[in-house]
Amino acid sequence: MEHNYPIKRIVDDEGFLVDMSFEKQIDEQLVRNLYYHMLRIRTFDRKAINLQRQGRLGTYAPFEGQEAAQVGSALALNADDWVFPTYRDHGATITFGKNMATTFLYWNGRVEGCVAPADKNIFPPAVPIATQLPHAVGAAWAEKRRGTQNAAIAYFGDGATSEGDFHEGLNFASVFKVPVVFFNQNNGYAISVPIEKQMNSATIAQKSVAYGMPGFRIDGNDCFAVYFETKKAFDYARVGNGPTLIEAVTWRKGAHTTADDPSKYRSEEQGKNFVDPLIRLELFMKNYGYWNDEWIQATREDTTSEVEAAVVEMEKFPPPNVADVFDHVYAEMPAQLVEQKQAYLAHLGRL
Repeated sequence: MEHNYPIKRIVDDEGFLVDMSFEKQIDEQLVRNLYYHMLRIRTFDRKAINLQRQGRLGTYAPFEGQEAAQVGSALALNADDWVFPTYRDHGATITFGKNMATTFLYWNGRVEGCVAPADKNIFPPAVPIATQLPHAVGAAWAEKRRGTQNAAIAYFGDGATSEGDFHEGLNFASVFKVPVVFFNQNNGYAISVPIEKQMNSATIAQKSVAYGMPGFRIDGNDCFAVYFETKKAFDYARVGNGPTLIEAVTWRKGAHTTADDPSKYRSEEQGKNFVDPLIRLELFMKNYGYWNDEWIQATREDTTSEVEAAVVEMEKFPPPNVADVFDHVYAEMPAQLVEQKQAYLAHLGRL
């Protein structure tokens, strides 16, 4: 079955075009936009890991290696579309318009971190696996019923395809021709479980057949393939054709989270066939005359300054009110929870 779903590429590992039909669609503005956002979220990602190691941020889920998949897909969205991320898709949400400081707050366990800008339709990150897929379908179905051309994207990992929500989401979207793109980032592992121990299918894309929707695989480290193929899926959805399943084959360079040790389940040899998506774009820029030392240096300085400013803003927030954990669960707090709250506040010396 795998040969029926070849991986689509536009640029190879050395940064050369392998699909010349896209030559005229790639211009300096697109190249710079992709590079800027990929560098920007990588700078954020590495800073977040450092902050966690310093005790200034909570447990964090890194995404280095998946920048092309997240940026390429997010840039294919329209301003009024919907984004339904997992806990590892903050690169996509930042690209789409979420505030960096707010994103840092999320990783510090702050409820403010779940709040998107007023003009952006960004759902809070889904930590339970695959629960965001039916939510994305619901939002997209509402847009269809309202008569708009807005669509939704649901991000998920390979492990999500083992959950019932995945199948329910795809089935409903297919039956009602809902304008949603199911965007899978297949990085080979669901935490420590390799994909071959999760499913007997050769690909994730082939699962689309059961639901009568288009499904295809792309090189998730090729930002151009991600951008153009995702945009095509959105164009298909906006005119009433329904959903598409995209499998972006990529690689998570680091740990599942900062509390994880990937050496326990992954050999150092794995992942060596994946060329860093940022390096691949840099090679392309040099091969085709888009590289500009001054612009590159200015972009690096700008992204670093933005991330550092976001850290300062995040750390200026007052300490959270621990009572919020208890006060906003029930309309009327049950006696057991009242007792727990009093005991905890007493422990903190706040009674």
